[in-house]
Amino acid sequence: MILHTLNASPSSSAFADCLGVVHAGDAVVLMGDGVYAALAGTKAWGEMQARGAEVYLLSADALAAGVKEFAGGVKLIDMDSFVALTERYPRQQAWY
Repeated sequence: MILHTLNASPSSSAFADCLGVVHAGDAVVLMGDGVYAALAGTKAWGEMQARGAEVYLLSADALAAGVKEFAGGVKLIDMDSFVALTERYPRQQAWY
């Protein structure tokens, strides 16, 4: 079980690399340019959903990017919830 923090846009190689190693049981926190992967109906969201991991969206970054409507299944979190996730997952991987 790994907590992945994804700060890369869906068009980046880091996004593709992250998806290559994410599995069911993992969690992904979308932040920075990664928030665009939470847009419903996009290829990026379909690829993210197919991995079977829990997907979280950092609310402050979504607000800053203007992402107000996101795909069903994405859990909107604040910084306190993000900290709680880091405590829940002993292994973490950052993607930029």
